[in-house]
Amino acid sequence: MTDNALNPAIKEAKKASSSASSALEHAERSFDEAKISLTEAAKRVEQSLLDGFDTLRAQSRTYSDTAGQQLEEAQRYVSERVKERPITATLAGLGVGLLIGLLLAGGSRSHNK
Repeated sequence: MTDNALNPAIKEAKKASSSASSALEHAERSFDEAKISLTEAAKRVEQSLLDGFDTLRAQSRTYSDTAGQQLEEAQRYVSERVKERPITATLAGLGVGLLIGLLLAGGSRSHNK
């Protein structure tokens, strides 16, 4: 082969190499842009989750405060009723205890048979 015959082949090889190099650079830029986009999306998701947890924490604190207040009111109410009628409260407690005892004993009898 002569040099003249090799020149077009060399030119084509250089064009192909240049195209491959350009495609590689484009792919690298695309990957870098995708990486940046994914990083930004991950940061937005993380911030959204943190905001949601903060809201949940504040709401649960409010609910627990309310439940605590209601429990204190119920305890005061029961204490006042027991002080007003100690015998009635004692008999009611004994009745509830007896009922629970009978229910538990009935369940254990059926297992022993």
